[in-house]
Amino acid sequence: MTPRRLSDSERLAWLRLARTETVGPVAFDHLLQRFGSAERALVALPDLARRAGRASTLRPPPEDEILRELDSGQRLGARLICACEPDFPPRLAALDPPPPVLWALGHAELLSQPSLAIVGARIASAGGQRFARQLAAELGRHGYVVVSGLARGVDGAAHEGALATGTVAVLGGGVSDVYPPEHAALHARIAHEGGCIVSESAPDRRAQAKDFPRRNRIISGLSLGVIVVEAELKSGSLITARLAAEQGRDVFAVPGSPLDPRAKGPNDLIRQGAILCEGVEDVLRSLSGQAHLRERERPYTAEDDGVAVDHDALREEIARLLSPTPVSRDELVRATHAPTAAVMAALVELALAERAELLPGGMVAGV
Repeated sequence: MTPRRLSDSERLAWLRLARTETVGPVAFDHLLQRFGSAERALVALPDLARRAGRASTLRPPPEDEILRELDSGQRLGARLICACEPDFPPRLAALDPPPPVLWALGHAELLSQPSLAIVGARIASAGGQRFARQLAAELGRHGYVVVSGLARGVDGAAHEGALATGTVAVLGGGVSDVYPPEHAALHARIAHEGGCIVSESAPDRRAQAKDFPRRNRIISGLSLGVIVVEAELKSGSLITARLAAEQGRDVFAVPGSPLDPRAKGPNDLIRQGAILCEGVEDVLRSLSGQAHLRERERPYTAEDDGVAVDHDALREEIARLLSPTPVSRDELVRATHAPTAAVMAALVELALAERAELLPGGMVAGV
């Protein structure tokens, strides 16, 4: 989309659509393309959901609720940045799809500077924390902003190492949600001493388990690459690394002793092709040849390519093809022989009716 500033009324509608139940980033992106504006999409939502079989009426949040969110952010000194606006982070804008909105508390200009993420174990070793802190400081001296998730262990150490040069903390809850509590002073220093706190959630929201996959996607999406310092095999840090690989970003892993369970994650990433990282030179060497991110290509258009489509029949055919096992949207296009735009429109309607779940990366699952 062409970057542009939103008017106050457009911003209100944009945030209402983003906060509507069952409208995730994929559905939001499609609805904007299909209807041309958030205002028109909001008008169409109830009928789309009803046609797809939703039992209850789909109601976007009332304007008063959204105005309270905007007021809450303003009182904190935070900024709302919508995905269509020129100061939305360019690396996030390159995702398919980007998060519709971000709240930023602190120096939002850091979000558009070259960044690298450092993530790892919450119960990190003293050596792992020391390595993360030192690596963050060295990356900062080479002009990179360090991104992490403000968690205990490696995350906190990375933020501390980069405070003097610039660091971004991405939260699952709102920008005012200090977690863990012992990071209250670090949270304040990042927000007020040259860093930035960002979140896709409303400013006062308390983090829930479902918020952390979105947080991890933003951590990797803001970054040119993700460096995993310590992580067990079922760690959230490995999810962030996987998301980075799917987004076309570099994945670095710090090797460790096979006797330490916290080394199993990075060691396994190296076996899978991650770049071995023993210090800042390994990172700089890899980034020197990295191509610039291109603006994402639209996977479909808002048109049906002139092909006559029975949308109700197509929607129900797709519903029968779905299962709890995710399948790609391209596979559904091949299976139905329908235009891509028509398949996407049917999937969004099914998602609004809570009969499908649209996932990043072009995947969809039945509910």
